Amino acid sequence: MINKNTKIYIAGHCGLAGSAIKSKLEQEGFLNLVYKTHKELDLTDSNAVNIFLAKEKPEYIILAAAKVGGIVGNLKSPVEFLTENIKIQTNIIENAFKNNINELIFLGSSCIYPKNSQLPIKEEQLLSGSLETTNEAYALAKICGIKLCSYYNKQYGTNYLSVMPCNLYGKNDNYHQENAHVIPMLIRRFHEAKTQNKKEVTVWGTGLPKREFLYADDFAEAIVKLIQTENIEDEIINIGTNNEITIATLAETIKKTVGYEGNIIYDKTKPDGTFSKKLNTEKMEAIGWSATTSLEDGLKITYQDFLTNDNLRK
Repeated sequence: MINKNTKIYIAGHCGLAGSAIKSKLEQEGFLNLVYKTHKELDLTDSNAVNIFLAKEKPEYIILAAAKVGGIVGNLKSPVEFLTENIKIQTNIIENAFKNNINELIFLGSSCIYPKNSQLPIKEEQLLSGSLETTNEAYALAKICGIKLCSYYNKQYGTNYLSVMPCNLYGKNDNYHQENAHVIPMLIRRFHEAKTQNKKEVTVWGTGLPKREFLYADDFAEAIVKLIQTENIEDEIINIGTNNEITIATLAETIKKTVGYEGNIIYDKTKPDGTFSKKLNTEKMEAIGWSATTSLEDGLKITYQDFLTNDNLRK
C-alpha cells in the first residue's frame, strides 16, 4: 500500500487504459504523478528511459504503454507488435530495477492465455497450450513482459505485478480504421454508415465468438485498488467482468447506441479469433473489487466521447 504523496510514473498516459488510470489516481488524491508523451520520451530507447527515470526517481511505475490493435493490425504487422512491445516493456522494467524502483504494475492482456484454455481462465493456465494465431505476436510480447517481471521478483526481490484485463473500451480509445479493437472499430463503422446512409455494415467473422468487455474507468478503479492493497502475493491477476456476450450481440448493441437502422452482414471468410476468453476473477474479488459499469452505459459514454473528440475520428 502506498500513500497519496508517492511519486508514480504512468507510462502510456495518453492511451485508453493509461488515461483512465491517470484520471482515477487524480480523483483519489494521488497528485504526485509523472508522465511523458511519445514525442517527449521514446520508450523504445533504453538510454532515454534510463535518463528519465534517474532524473524523476518515481517510487512506483504503472506500465500501460504498448502498441495495440485488433485482428487486422495484428495480422498485418506481427513484427512491429512483437518487437515494439518487447522494447517498450523491457526498457521500462530493466531501467526500473537499475534505478531502485521496486514497485511496478505491468498491463498484459487476456490474449496471453492458450486458445483452448479451460473456462473461466485461471492465471495458472499461462503457457499451458498454443496461442490464438491472430494475435500471437502481441501475446508473445506480453508473455515476455510477464515473465521478466516474475524473474526480477524471484532473482532480486522486487514487487512487480502483472495484470491481465479482458477487452477494454472507453474514452480516449483508438478508432483507427485498421488498428482498432472490436468496439471502437464497430462504433466507427456504424457511425460512418449512419452519416453516409449506407444500407449495411460488415462485421468480420460469424458473430458467434464470445467476448468479455470492461469499461476502462472500472479497470482504473481495479488498478488503484491493487496499489492500495497490502501484501499481494500473486504475480499475475486477472481483471474482468464475469460477463460474456457474442460479437453479434455486441454489434446489435452498438448499432442501437449509434442509432443506425441498416443491416448487419457477417463476413464468414474472415477469422473469428478465440471462441471464448472469459477470465476467472476470483483474485480481484477477494480484495473487494468488481466491475460496476454496464456495457450499455459504457458504450453510451464512449460514443459521446467519439462524437465530441475530433482527434478520435481521424
